[in-house]
Amino acid sequence: MFFPRDGTDETSTGRARAICASCPVTADCLEYALETNQRAGIWGGTTEDERKSLRRKWLAARRRAS
Repeated sequence: MFFPRDGTDETSTGRARAICASCPVTADCLEYALETNQRAGIWGGTTEDERKSLRRKWLAARRRAS
């Protein structure tokens, strides 16, 4: 369910997000996914497309901070 085959399986994605919503390490999971550029699966409650956008913003913020 965290790695749906076609990347758009709404049922699996919804179940994975529901688990992420109650997970105590969701923020850490998402941070890891952004740091390591995880391109597949549900990480920190986000999909591949959502992380693509978040990673661009995350990288820009890191550049500004350095």
